[in-house]
Amino acid sequence: MNTLPPKPTRKDALDNRARILGAAREAFSASGEVSMTAIAKKAGVGIGTLYRHFPTREALVLELYGHDIQGLIDLAPAMLERYPPLLALRHWFDQVASYARLKYGVAEIIHTATNGGRDDEYYEPFLAAIAMLLEAGSADGTLKPGLDPEDVLVQLSVLWRIDPTQGGAARAARVLELLIDGLRRRTAP
Repeated sequence: MNTLPPKPTRKDALDNRARILGAAREAFSASGEVSMTAIAKKAGVGIGTLYRHFPTREALVLELYGHDIQGLIDLAPAMLERYPPLLALRHWFDQVASYARLKYGVAEIIHTATNGGRDDEYYEPFLAAIAMLLEAGSADGTLKPGLDPEDVLVQLSVLWRIDPTQGGAARAARVLELLIDGLRRRTAP
């Protein structure tokens, strides 16, 4: 007689994976020091299920990173369809800041795994998303012409260093306001 539980269906496995990623996102946003056991518990799965999907903490962090960065890349054109360029850029920056709160606790894992960003498959697409937003703002006259997306990325990188537990959201909002102000085209007095 077979006493082993039936193997989960593909949908069950996908649901578990999604719950694990959601729990990890929430947990890492609160602290980068959260244990894999705590993530499994938060996701409502056993530790074995978590490790079947993500054999290491690094694997979990990198999967979450890829999912979230791709979401930001995909969001840029959607923002431009919905808002005028300057407002689209601001809303997109707000989403980047939200993501930075997650990255704060696990930035070293991502940095190491991507060779300091040099081996990051999302680097060029992320720059392209920034470029798209900057070009739209330049075309409608709200942003300075000739802005370099890499310069903007360097400025955004400070968001990853803002401790979310020490008034991080307010500080990020102030930093983004300074960044937007520096990108705006000035009209002649």
